[in-house]
Amino acid sequence: MSDGGIEALLDGARVCVCGGSGGVGKTTTAAAIALGMAAAGARVAVVTIDPARRLANALGLDELENEPRRVEPARLGEDAGGELWAMMLDPKRTFDELIERLAPTPERAEEIKRNRIYRELSSAVSGSQEFTAIAKLHELAQEGDFDLLVLDTPPSRNALDFLEAPGRLTSFLEGSAMRTLIRPTGIGMRVLGRGASPLLSALRRVTGLDLLSDLSTFFGLLGDMTEDFHRRAADVERLLHAPTTEFLLVTAASGTAIEEAIWFRRTLDQAGLQFAGAVVNRVHPDRLAGVGADETLDALADALGADLAERVAAALEDDQVLARRDRRNLDRLAEELGGADGPPILRVPQLDGDVHDVAGLQHVRAFLFASEIERERMISELAG
Repeated sequence: MSDGGIEALLDGARVCVCGGSGGVGKTTTAAAIALGMAAAGARVAVVTIDPARRLANALGLDELENEPRRVEPARLGEDAGGELWAMMLDPKRTFDELIERLAPTPERAEEIKRNRIYRELSSAVSGSQEFTAIAKLHELAQEGDFDLLVLDTPPSRNALDFLEAPGRLTSFLEGSAMRTLIRPTGIGMRVLGRGASPLLSALRRVTGLDLLSDLSTFFGLLGDMTEDFHRRAADVERLLHAPTTEFLLVTAASGTAIEEAIWFRRTLDQAGLQFAGAVVNRVHPDRLAGVGADETLDALADALGADLAERVAAALEDDQVLARRDRRNLDRLAEELGGADGPPILRVPQLDGDVHDVAGLQHVRAFLFASEIERERMISELAG
């Protein structure tokens, strides 16, 4: 399971999709990868849909917008040869822009955006936000002229929604059952029958929404645009399965995070998507490296005195418990990924404090882009 770091892992890739559960440093990892690849000479865009908005602060931007903004070259480090661009996806705005692009006239686009069904669809229907995320990814891949796109995705339990969003949303828009139901003079009203009228009237009074009328108007406004949605969904599906698209699993070393990571890996396998490897953040290093408790206590006592030495030794023992736990969890993940013959696992140790600036990103980047030997050396130095 040797590796040459992220740069070797993503050799030939045009899209890197970072997936994993929430709270494992996925946004930080995506930003550090983009930063490192840009410093190495590539023109890179990092796209996040993480609502925490930490990425903007870490990259020194006041805010991120729905289009990529260039990060100051000085932040990439000395002798950087590439460009780094960053954006925060606005799902509603992206959906609006998609409607504007597909509508036959600006007037039709405005009518659709004013429709109440559309307003609900573009912000609340399951899959709509994920659909817009990968629609933006496809747009940047087609039009952005970037060497690499790095995408920070929702937490892994939403990953299946993310991967299936194109087909699910277009199935809704093209559904013959829905279209039949909303025809005012068709089977829909006969199926609903007179008994539904009080219910629909009450719904209209409470919400102001004339459900059947607004649905009928919405689909009438879309017209042949559903075919465009279908074509774009097919294009996105091809992009996700392209040989130049790599999925990178990001996790932490805790048991729960590792189990989530294993689930996500299996999901990728079932979907037939390319798996590049895993990044495990916040790994507790083995600070004692086989040194016995008595030997540690004696060494500390000579330097600190007996009372303080006992307290420090107890803290070190607690740290060792975490290190042993992490090592077991990493072994479990490695076994699931195929052992020595499986994809690489890159470890980033537990760092002091949260990563909130470019200096922190550069620190994470150093571990991600190092060779296996260099990474082990840096982890040992940190543990010492």
